[in-house]
Amino acid sequence: MARKLLPLLGGVMALALAGQAVTLIEWKRGLRANAEPTSLLAGCSDVPEAVALAETLHQRGLRIERYMHAIEQRKAELVEAEKELTETLVGLRNARREADGRESGTQQAQADDIARIIAVYDEMKPEQAALVLANLPADFAAQILMRVQPEKGAKIMASVDPGQAAVLTSYMGAARVGSR
Repeated sequence: MARKLLPLLGGVMALALAGQAVTLIEWKRGLRANAEPTSLLAGCSDVPEAVALAETLHQRGLRIERYMHAIEQRKAELVEAEKELTETLVGLRNARREADGRESGTQQAQADDIARIIAVYDEMKPEQAALVLANLPADFAAQILMRVQPEKGAKIMASVDPGQAAVLTSYMGAARVGSR
């Protein structure tokens, strides 16, 4: 007999639990804020404080709804702005890579040109190289002398006017100090 009574008690308890859940849900619905004027104020028009409070709450509810709408619009604008900034950043990075590639190509071309000039001076006789260097700006002539083979540079310096050799030596020393 106890076995037949157990399912019956379980069913009764389940129904009681379902009833409590419905009551709890209805209770929570009553706690929700509502920007709409309620029908409860229909009979309270003679209590000005209640009417004013209801109107104030209604206005606050409407303001909150407008604020929430504005926030949603701003969120959408921020997402769009972030997307545009990301695209711009990607474009700038690509442009930088291209510029770096062109710059390194230009630097390589300049290095190749300087190497050819140095090779020409290496092939010249020291006296001829000294005459050409005497007509070049001192800083450029010093750069050339620093890059030619040391023995060739010494012979060229020996062929240059002593005053100009001193100037070239000072430029060469300054260039060495500046490159450290």
